[in-house]
Amino acid sequence: MEKKFDLEDRLIGFAILCIKIFTKVEYNYAIDHLSKQLIRSATGAALNYGEVQGAESAKDFTHKMGIVLKELKESRVNLKI
Repeated sequence: MEKKFDLEDRLIGFAILCIKIFTKVEYNYAIDHLSKQLIRSATGAALNYGEVQGAESAKDFTHKMGIVLKELKESRVNLKI
């Protein structure tokens, strides 16, 4: 059975997971700061992917996917912290 690979669904799922993750930790200033930043970058990746789907050229597609990748890298570093 072939598994469907839908990047949009996966990015949305990642954003939801990032939102939920901070409901499991004790609140403090650092968690407040990091959680807000992670939510912005994780949801930004999903939202920017929507822009990718409307790319007007191959160059525009590449540029917009680069923004998605940038947001995901920011999310990864945030999670490492």
